[in-house]
Amino acid sequence: MPVPTLVFDVNETLLDLRALDAPFEAVFGDRSVRMDWFKQLLQLSLIANTLPSYSDFSALGRAALEMIAAQRGVALPPEQQQKILGTMRELPPHDDVLPSLHRLRGAGFRLATLSNSAPDAVEAQLRHAAIREQFEAALSVDAVQRFKPAPETYRMAAERLGVPIGEMMLVAAHGWDVWGAMNAGAQAGFIARPGQVLVPLAPRPQIVGPTLVEVTDQILARQGH
Repeated sequence: MPVPTLVFDVNETLLDLRALDAPFEAVFGDRSVRMDWFKQLLQLSLIANTLPSYSDFSALGRAALEMIAAQRGVALPPEQQQKILGTMRELPPHDDVLPSLHRLRGAGFRLATLSNSAPDAVEAQLRHAAIREQFEAALSVDAVQRFKPAPETYRMAAERLGVPIGEMMLVAAHGWDVWGAMNAGAQAGFIARPGQVLVPLAPRPQIVGPTLVEVTDQILARQGH
C-alpha cells in the first residue's frame, strides 16, 4: 500500500476556533454567536461556488459577520469587526496537533495543508500557531477560485503535490470536507472534534477518530508502524 500524502484542513481541524469566543462575547454578549457566524461563512462559500465572480474567504468572513450583526440588530463598528476577524489569524493549535504532526513526519509521511483561507491568511495562521514548518506546502483554494468541497480544490492539491489523488488523504474535522475529498477521489480521515459529525449520506472515511492522536494511531497502523 503506497504511503498516502496527508493534507490537513486548517480551521477547526488544526486550529481552535474557541479563541474567537471572547471577542464574539464582547460584541454580541453571547459567545455561541461564533458558531452561527462560522456556519454562515461556510454557507456563503457554498453559494459562492455557484456564482461567476470570486471573493476570497476573508471577504466572505466579513460579509458573514455583517449578516450576523444585522440579524441580531447589533451595531458593528469597523474596529470591532477587525477585532473578531483579526483573531482568525491568531488561533492556537489544538493540543493534539503538534505531537501528532511530529509522529507522522517521523514516520516519513509528507504533510501539507489545504484551506479555504487566502494564501496570506493561512500562512499567517500557521506561523502564529508555530506549526508552519511541519508542512511542505500550505495550499489555498485561491489557486482555483473555488471553495471546498468543490472537487477542483482537492485535485489541485494532488497536482501541486505531484501525487495521484487516490494516494492523497485529506484529514479534516468537517463531514462535508471529507465527503468532498472522497468524491474527488481522495482518501479521507475524519477527526470528530466536539460538535462535528459525519454526513449520513456520504461514504464512511477510511479513518475516523475523536482526536488527531487517535487518527494518527490509525494512519500509522495502516502502514505497519
